[in-house]
Amino acid sequence: MRLLLDSHILLAIQRRDTVISNPSIDRLVRSSENEKVVSAASLWEMAIKHRLGKLALRVPIEALTDVFLSLRFSLLSVDHRHAVAELEEQPPTRDPFDRLLLAQCQLEGMRLVTLDRALARHPLAWRD
Repeated sequence: MRLLLDSHILLAIQRRDTVISNPSIDRLVRSSENEKVVSAASLWEMAIKHRLGKLALRVPIEALTDVFLSLRFSLLSVDHRHAVAELEEQPPTRDPFDRLLLAQCQLEGMRLVTLDRALARHPLAWRD
């Protein structure tokens, strides 16, 4: 299964948390059978928060991509199709990063792995 990892999942991974707070998601992310994907949108969101002093990282922001590549995660760029895609179901948030991640899932055939309660019920979110 192709899985797009939400920012808070990526943050737990870069902190090297031994277990992601949800055991089902932890198993899902650790499984070698699933393709784990990191969106440039999530990297952008983390960079913004880091530069505003709202997010501490374990590695320099410039090295974050290398951390995920070393774990054999795929990187997904944001392109014009993602930016203008009409979602089949709008998310219950106004966060543009959430909307963009869902558009990427819809167009690229992925499921969004998230702990965000507002997104977890969306049809494009992964469910246990």
